[in-house]
Amino acid sequence: MNVGLDIGATKTLGLVIDDAGEILAEVREATEPGTDGVVRTAARVVEALRAATGEPLTGTVGVGIPGLVDPPNGTVKHAVNLGLDGDWFPLGQALGERLGVRVVVENDVNAASLGAVKVCGEDDLVYLSIGTGLAAGLVLEGRLRRGDHGAAGEVGHIPVDPMGALCECGQRGCLETIASGSALASAWPSSGHVPPAQALFAAAQGGDEKAVAVRDEFAAGVASAIRVLALAVDPRTVVLGGGVAQLGEQLRVAVAGALQAQAASSPFLASLDLAGRLRVVPADYPVAAVGAALLGR
Repeated sequence: MNVGLDIGATKTLGLVIDDAGEILAEVREATEPGTDGVVRTAARVVEALRAATGEPLTGTVGVGIPGLVDPPNGTVKHAVNLGLDGDWFPLGQALGERLGVRVVVENDVNAASLGAVKVCGEDDLVYLSIGTGLAAGLVLEGRLRRGDHGAAGEVGHIPVDPMGALCECGQRGCLETIASGSALASAWPSSGHVPPAQALFAAAQGGDEKAVAVRDEFAAGVASAIRVLALAVDPRTVVLGGGVAQLGEQLRVAVAGALQAQAASSPFLASLDLAGRLRVVPADYPVAAVGAALLGR
């Protein structure tokens, strides 16, 4: 059995999978911020998994977490929403000492890309996470590509509009300012308990002309990110994930249509059939936690 943790700003999801990848137990806890809070929350989740399975779970625990991660050292920084924005924090060591196990740490999008490999059965893919931000994980011919500085897949920070909005990275007009959950929420604020993405797509489906325009601009931004990634590494499959991917088939159809529109005037792009490579993570499949569990192997 393998344990995986997906540590996010609001919740920490932990699960146990067997050797076939089947989920045996899941536990969610609200994430406490700060170094002590993150470790305390993660330890509490693992202890709850031990209780749920009746097993000591003394094998390696895999952790996916936002921010800049140094996997060989199990350290993390720049996880601003978790309160880990100072020096490198030795999360692997601190959590390992707390639980009495070995802990491996990976960036959450990279971990999710490994989970996407598991759910898709493909070992050559790009996993595009459309959440608060926009970033990709790359698994190329079965190998996770992190990059020399851990920046592989940071497609959200490619500037596409010099007159566009200021991005949190300090550049202007990045793809993330157009094609992310936060960009969508700004363009189509929702009231009540309906997430902005669902509200937007429902309004567009109902014929609201403004909603159609916002949806199509968003889909075109996601398609542009896919086009950049595909032209850079030419993956066999492109998998859409992150919070916005809860839209499921609606998202795939919108982005596939945008890709086809972008290829309409280019026989070269059309020959690559980017729309045909597109898949979406199944709704509510905990792809990052599953990928984190696979790190333990």
